[in-house]
Amino acid sequence: MPAPSPLLDPALPVYGSDSAGLICGYRFTPGGAVQEIDSAAAAQWLAGRPRDDPAPGFVWLHFNLAHAAAERWLRRHAGLPEPFFEALRDGLHSTRIERADDALVAVVNDVHFDFSFEPSDLSTLWIGVDRHLVVTARHRPLRAVDQLRLATRRGEALQSSAELLERLLRAQADVLVDVVRGVTRRIDEVEDELLAGRLAFKRARLGVLRRLLVRLQRLLAPEPAALFRLLQHPPDWLDEEAVQGLRESSEEFSVVLRDMSALQERIKLLQEEIAASVNEDNNRSLFVLTVVTVLALPINILAGLFGMNVGGIPLAEHPHGFWIVIGIVVSFTVVAAWVAFRKK
Repeated sequence: MPAPSPLLDPALPVYGSDSAGLICGYRFTPGGAVQEIDSAAAAQWLAGRPRDDPAPGFVWLHFNLAHAAAERWLRRHAGLPEPFFEALRDGLHSTRIERADDALVAVVNDVHFDFSFEPSDLSTLWIGVDRHLVVTARHRPLRAVDQLRLATRRGEALQSSAELLERLLRAQADVLVDVVRGVTRRIDEVEDELLAGRLAFKRARLGVLRRLLVRLQRLLAPEPAALFRLLQHPPDWLDEEAVQGLRESSEEFSVVLRDMSALQERIKLLQEEIAASVNEDNNRSLFVLTVVTVLALPINILAGLFGMNVGGIPLAEHPHGFWIVIGIVVSFTVVAAWVAFRKK
């Protein structure tokens, strides 16, 4: 591995961007050297870049689309195909990789850098790739692209733009694997509590995890098919090794998607089990309430009758009237209890 370039300072701000919205820019030259460049140097390089030169070497530019000048700079200097800008505006965030003339336009989805297992912690990364240029753009800090950026800061060189795209897809797959492992760990905890009979885990939290998996699967499911279609007719600058690398990354996505489907089924079964447990508790509480109501019925009726403020109340003058009434109430209560508990 080549030594890190002295221009790559790990102490630089992580998420800052310059006046053009450029978060970071790197120039990969033949021999494995990596040089950090700003938007001015990038514009100068793009103005004279050899578009059809088969020689190695390329530039990676990572932009913050929340910066108002980012898209304007890309239109003016990057020379990206129009489908890239259409993808920025169309609002369709499903993962896909398409060919646009001799370039590639990709839309991938990733988790936020401060991911907390919420469905809203997902965002989109737009990518434009040709032989000598890779442009990535996002609105929120994303984990996979940031991991690749930090690896580049440490001096980890890449040989081609296709390799960078492959590494980015693999980094995204690794992040998704971590998400699946985190969800699996939470589901295992719920199952352990359920088996131990001390379930304090709310169904709402399981619902959040299930919605997270559904959204991830919905956004990622089109990716393998789209990539396979691309690999049937790749651009000329994608060699066989690069095509094979992209194919392998698509297979990793397929494995993650299958794991997500299995986790959704596990969550569904747990939700059904918890719902059944809650229904049993409710039925038990309703039975106790019913029994109490039935047992209290005789005394309530007699109390209502003997409490009428009218003449002719039975046993009103009898010396043992109170105990006679108590005996009647107890007798009716015993009969009511027998009726209530005979089926149980």
